[in-house]
Amino acid sequence: MSRPPRLAVRAVIVHDDRLLLVNAYAGRTDLWCAPGGGVEAHASLTDNLRREMYEETGLQVRIGPVCLVNEFHDPDRDMHQVDIYFRCTVDDPAIAGGWADPEGIVSHHCWVTRADLSGMVVKPDSLAGVAWDDGGAMTYDPLEPILR
Repeated sequence: MSRPPRLAVRAVIVHDDRLLLVNAYAGRTDLWCAPGGGVEAHASLTDNLRREMYEETGLQVRIGPVCLVNEFHDPDRDMHQVDIYFRCTVDDPAIAGGWADPEGIVSHHCWVTRADLSGMVVKPDSLAGVAWDDGGAMTYDPLEPILR
């Protein structure tokens, strides 16, 4: 029997023409994604995103509209996740030097230009296009295979 899809929220933050990325797996820095994580029941999606952003970066964010819904899956592990991405802003992009993710997953972060992304593995594939298209319509990116 299959498990139901996991729901997660993520922040697309472009500040001074740089996108905030975090490592996608504990200790691994060759795969990058937008910060965020799993949704806890009985809290709104935006409250979950504020919590995840603070845990992973220490940043306080202002949350705007949904800009991307992405699904990824690993049929070999019976894993399917739906990520809802919100366009967010920050007043101060500085992440404190002593910051640490209490769950120990996010250990690295970086602010990257669109040109920097060409040399990086970033998921989902549509993230760069969404990040630098703040006037565009919401994007749906179905069933992207997970990278390990």
